[in-house]
Amino acid sequence: MLLTADIGNTSITLGLFDESALVEEFRLASDKDLSLEEYEVLLKSLFNKFVIDGCIISSVVEELNNKFEAAVKNVFKITPIFLSAKINTGVKIKMPNLNEVGADRIANAAGAYVLYKHPVIVVDFGTATTFDIVNPNGEFIGGVIAPGINLQLKTLNKFTSKLPRIEIANSPSAIGNNTVDAILSGVIRGCACMIDGLIEQCEQELGEKAVIVATGGYANYIAEYLKRPFDFINPTLTLEGLRHLYNINQLVKA
Repeated sequence: MLLTADIGNTSITLGLFDESALVEEFRLASDKDLSLEEYEVLLKSLFNKFVIDGCIISSVVEELNNKFEAAVKNVFKITPIFLSAKINTGVKIKMPNLNEVGADRIANAAGAYVLYKHPVIVVDFGTATTFDIVNPNGEFIGGVIAPGINLQLKTLNKFTSKLPRIEIANSPSAIGNNTVDAILSGVIRGCACMIDGLIEQCEQELGEKAVIVATGGYANYIAEYLKRPFDFINPTLTLEGLRHLYNINQLVKA
C-alpha cells in the first residue's frame, strides 16, 4: 500500500492508498517539537494494521523533512520519495525559478492535470489560500498566494488590542452589527470576493474559461458566498496528486 504525506505549515495530512482507492486519511499537527521517536510511535499506531511498501512526501516545512523521512524509514523499512521540481512532476512547470515552487502546489497541479480538463484553477484553502493554474496546454504556469482564512483571524486578534480571537463560522450578513459578525464578513465574504475577482482576472490572462476546483479544509465555508460556484470541491486532491506522482516516478525507475 502507498502512504502519501502532505506536510503543511499547520497540519500533516496522511493518506493511505490501495491501488487507486484512498482507504484511510489522518491529520496530525505539524509539530516541530515532536521527537523522531514520537513520530515513529504515531506512524506505528496509525498504520500497524497495514503493509506499507511505498511512500511519497510533499513538504513545505523544512524543519520536519529529515525527522519524518527517518520515521518512515525506521517504521516501514522503505525510502520515501520527496516531491520537488527535480523529479518527474507529471506536468511541465513553466516558471523561471523551480526552487520557489512549493511541493504541495506541484501535487495540486499534477492532480488537476490528470483529473480535470484544462485550463484548470485549483483554489487550495490552507494556512495560505493559493491558486495553482494549469493552462490550456497542460502546463503549470503559476498562480496566487494570499493569507489563509485562519491566518487572517489570528492576525486580527494578535495585532489589535480589542478584536477577539474567533472561530471560523458562516457569515450571517455582509453588514455585521457586532464585532464577531463584522470579522466573519470581512474574512469569509472578503475571501469569496477575492476569489471571484482573481478567477476573473486569471481567466482573462488565460484567454478562456477554466475549470475551478477547490480543495482544503475551508472550501465549504466560502462556496456559498461566491458569485460563480466552484465546479468541483475535491478535499483529497493533493493526496491524489501525490499518488499519481509516485506512480509515474516508479515507472521512471523501472
